[in-house]
Amino acid sequence: MESWSVEQVCNWLKQRNLGELVPKFREEEVSGAALLALNDRMVQQLVKKIGHQAVLMDLIKKYQQQKNGLESLAYCCGTASQKIPDVVSGKNLKSFFARHKTLQWTSSYALPDFPYDVKCILAEKKCPDHSMRIRIIEFLQADMTKYLEGSLYPNSQQYNIVVNALLQAYPFLDEDGNGFLLWKRALKDRFKYVRRPIEDDEQVLRNKCKFGHRRGQSRKSSFAENKLDVVQGQVEEEPGHLKGSAMDLHIKWLNQEYMKTQRNWEEVDNRMNMTIEMRRKMISDKAPLKDILRLFPFLRCPYQLFREFQLLTHMDIYKKTVEILEIYSENILSLYVVRNNPINIMLQENLKQHTEEDVLKYMKMTAACLLLPEVFGDDSSLFAAVNEEVKAVTPVMEVKNPFNMNSCEFALYIEREELAQLDDCTMALAALVAAFHVFDIPCPKRIHRTLNFLESLVFEVRNP
Repeated sequence: MESWSVEQVCNWLKQRNLGELVPKFREEEVSGAALLALNDRMVQQLVKKIGHQAVLMDLIKKYQQQKNGLESLAYCCGTASQKIPDVVSGKNLKSFFARHKTLQWTSSYALPDFPYDVKCILAEKKCPDHSMRIRIIEFLQADMTKYLEGSLYPNSQQYNIVVNALLQAYPFLDEDGNGFLLWKRALKDRFKYVRRPIEDDEQVLRNKCKFGHRRGQSRKSSFAENKLDVVQGQVEEEPGHLKGSAMDLHIKWLNQEYMKTQRNWEEVDNRMNMTIEMRRKMISDKAPLKDILRLFPFLRCPYQLFREFQLLTHMDIYKKTVEILEIYSENILSLYVVRNNPINIMLQENLKQHTEEDVLKYMKMTAACLLLPEVFGDDSSLFAAVNEEVKAVTPVMEVKNPFNMNSCEFALYIEREELAQLDDCTMALAALVAAFHVFDIPCPKRIHRTLNFLESLVFEVRNP
């Protein structure tokens, strides 16, 4: 970095989501050597926003530490080069160090030092109100950004580690067992909100090209043109029994709120409660799935899908799914019928590359989930499409790179169209089971035994 030109420094800023600082750095001719020589006062003169000042100073500090660490790492590699496989070279060497850095990040994360008023609330073990929750999320987001050296794209594992650290330190924040999902969703929404105004940043553009825009953001709602006749009912104005005009207002609000990045989830829950009777009537009348999702797009969100399932069954599907995989994963993987399965072989190869207990547990639960149809002799193509195209019309999981912590992807498909993107295999399995009930979809015979096993455990039926 000491030998960088001004333009190289500007490119470095863009890569760390600090692109708006580029004009000032060019004006002041800040080269690499000048960047490393900046003190707090100089940074305050160059950078207006306090958040950017903190990130920039932290990046410079991290670079100094990384430089010292790389020098010692180079020495260790020089003395122990025979222990590194020959395949770790070129691009593989880059991914090797990136993976090492990620594991180091996850093992060293500690919660930030919250402000005094937040500490007081947490010390009294009081459930924070909406504004206090926002403050906690803002500090977690800023702290994660520092750990990620300015990046605004944490992976699922890093979200999980931060939220787990929060709930382990303050267990009372895990409200009704749903705290993990609520805090993780709020943290992800905060990152999306921060990324939203950064339209010209290179990393943002790359990720938009890679993952596409959020479903619904790039097109206008066609709600006014596609209202169903069912909203014209003439019944009393009570929750679940609304006149057509009141129902119209609720549905219109839900569609408009779905287009937003920062959503009022409390009001979303309330209006989903108010419209549940109409929604259930449409589903029982076998209305097309596209029409249902057009009026109630929040059913694409895993949290609302799980919540709808809970309203119908009084069961927490996500919590139950986690318990099922934790209890049965070891037994499933030890069965002879799955020993030579490609998924199990892939699992064993990846287990050799990791030693962290949490990573090993995550991989085993993922493999156990994907191997369930094999255990019961069912058709796995009706359950999950692993690194291949989804062909089933009924609900099915799409899984890509299931054991790669940095590039794994999970999604739920219905009628060969993506319904929702999911964080991990546990959430995908919970969404799969929930979708059959929420949308009242008959279970195919070729996958009946697997789903019957899962449902018997979810509903706590004896002798599954």
